[in-house]
Amino acid sequence: MPKYKQTEEIIKLMSNKLNVRNIGTLAHVDHGKTTLSDSLLAGAGLISQKIAAQALALDYVEIEQLRQMTVKAANVSLLHERNGQSYVINLVDTPGHVDFTGHVTRSLRVMDGGVCVVDSVEGIMTQTETVLRQGMDEKVRPLLYINKIDRLIKELRLSPQEVQDRLLKIIRDFNGLIESYADPEFKEKWKVNPNKGQVAFGSALHKWGFTLPIIAAKGMKFSDIIDAYNKGDIESLQKEFQLDVAILDMVVDHIPNPVDAQKYRIPKIWKGDINSTLGQAMINCDENGPLVICVNKVIVDPHAGPVTTGRVFSGTVHEGENIYGLMAKTEGRIQQVSLYMGPYREITPSMSAGNIVALLGLENIRAGETLVRPPDRASMSPFEKMKYISDPVVTMAIEPKFSRDLPRLIDALHKMAIEDPTLSVKINQETGEYLIAGMGSLHLEIALWDLQQRTGGIEITTTPPIVVYRESLTKALGPFEGKSPNKHNRLYVTVEPLNEQTIQLIQQGTIHEDMDTKERAKILREQAGWETDAARGIWAIDSYINVLVDATKGLQYMREIKDTLVQAFRLDVGEGPLAREPIRGMLVKITDATVHEDPAHRGPAQLMPAIRDAIFQGFLTASPILLEPIMKLDMKVPQDFLGGVTRIVAGKRGRVVSMDQVEQTMHLMAEIPVSETFDMSDQLRSATAGKAFWGTEFARWSSVPSSLFAETIRKIRERKGLSPEPPKPEEFMSM
Repeated sequence: MPKYKQTEEIIKLMSNKLNVRNIGTLAHVDHGKTTLSDSLLAGAGLISQKIAAQALALDYVEIEQLRQMTVKAANVSLLHERNGQSYVINLVDTPGHVDFTGHVTRSLRVMDGGVCVVDSVEGIMTQTETVLRQGMDEKVRPLLYINKIDRLIKELRLSPQEVQDRLLKIIRDFNGLIESYADPEFKEKWKVNPNKGQVAFGSALHKWGFTLPIIAAKGMKFSDIIDAYNKGDIESLQKEFQLDVAILDMVVDHIPNPVDAQKYRIPKIWKGDINSTLGQAMINCDENGPLVICVNKVIVDPHAGPVTTGRVFSGTVHEGENIYGLMAKTEGRIQQVSLYMGPYREITPSMSAGNIVALLGLENIRAGETLVRPPDRASMSPFEKMKYISDPVVTMAIEPKFSRDLPRLIDALHKMAIEDPTLSVKINQETGEYLIAGMGSLHLEIALWDLQQRTGGIEITTTPPIVVYRESLTKALGPFEGKSPNKHNRLYVTVEPLNEQTIQLIQQGTIHEDMDTKERAKILREQAGWETDAARGIWAIDSYINVLVDATKGLQYMREIKDTLVQAFRLDVGEGPLAREPIRGMLVKITDATVHEDPAHRGPAQLMPAIRDAIFQGFLTASPILLEPIMKLDMKVPQDFLGGVTRIVAGKRGRVVSMDQVEQTMHLMAEIPVSETFDMSDQLRSATAGKAFWGTEFARWSSVPSSLFAETIRKIRERKGLSPEPPKPEEFMSM
């Protein structure tokens, strides 16, 4: 393991919170984040200037080097001198491809600022907007770096005025997004002003960059940059305008230190009592306060086991001490404290508030976990749940070619699920196949590569990627009766679609299961029109956005059977009756019950079939529908090729949402069902002669057209080894 010369100084400086900055790079795929990170590492002396921009040092996973794409967030701590002072910059390099936005979501929790990288030719793209929106939601201060200026000069051959107009438009668009997504107090404060040095310009590939204050201080103009390119004198630009200096000076000057940032970030990401001892310690970033760590990433080191990475929001963590995970409800002993330096960890005896730490020795901890010392477990509330912008929408079945390799496959899948919460892994009980679901086909491609590495290259058979659907209902009906097999228990439920306001509140994380009952009821009453009793009677809110409510009044034994009914509810909505796809957007109310007084006659084997029969009866009677995932296509295409693009969209059951013209380029927004997109990239490249830029992201769930409803269900059921026709409501009626 290399020992970097700055490591000891960085560890000493980390205790000076005012000189710490926690930042990340954010951008659309291929806009140059990791190439920029190379320049920052080179400036700090961690890699050679000669290989910067080609090393992709933070893409240390082999597939990242092969695909020239970041798929996992990586951390490194840099030392930077500014105005005679030393600063520690804790840098997180995040993925840009839409399939890996889960990594971005988790990384934002530990950042206070983000350098948004935008390609000067492509401008603001879909994923730029997505990551900026995510950042605003976590109260992460944005700065702007406009990259690939060399392309405007060498490829497009724009005049100085045309270059300036292009850059000003990007800045206006960027500030427009801040206006749209920032909290009211930051809408104006966080808009970037190039004259204040909040925007950097440059070429990460050619390793130069500047802000307007830097270029003004040198008595130069942008036309001097163009002259240098026309003369082929890039070396002078590299010497005169060091990219790492421009970016890190901008970060030091405009990204808040942890003390300032936590004052406004903690109330956003933590809903506990701000005036409590724990709340005040986090607000003040108190290194002497109670220990609080928010986990943003867990990776499984093949030699050291799970490595838990997170932000220390309060206190100081020490090697050898015990720590408690609030969500996992488990205690563990920290075997090692360290900081990440790219692929390596540098050991340190402790790490204080305001910094990012890596811990060894903790089992059963996942991203989003809140860690405290055991005595604080009762008084601490978990951090707000991380909100992923998409659901897994593509799945495939995998199994080892030889049964002897099954244990290795299961172990590898378990570790992958730990590291990537957006990768869903489960077993198909009928076929015995293991199913993995991801954000898109690229997500699954990377997952399969990762699986090969972890298992030592065992032979694996896979099905082609399959679209994931959701089942839902359109009517409110009931009550429906479900009887236990022994006929001693009866449950009565009503079913209805959740209203859109409730769905949005759950999606946004505004309401969730772990909230205080009164607070959740208040929000539902005021923002979604719920009645007080129903809002207070919520028993469960599942991950597919379904709600179970106890609407009974003073019935005996309901408390005793609650856990069983909640468990059954989760199982039922996980595989709906239409096609064994998850149910989405259903409200189930238990309105009445007859429960046997003897616990032996009301166990799970009796109650679980009873509530399943009642729910499925209701669901199948309430005009069920099938939902398919819809992808948003954001494309910039020369006007001459627009007709070919619109024909492709129309031929894929898509629709054009909007179309704007900017000079000779058309900016098109469209929506297309995910099931139609598997060959879309090749078709679009062919139709536009490779001259279009586009990005995609999950847009929403939408009803499968009635003309395709029966056939789609039949295909899903046959693929799963089920009878072609879905069951009838009568099949769930107890005799």
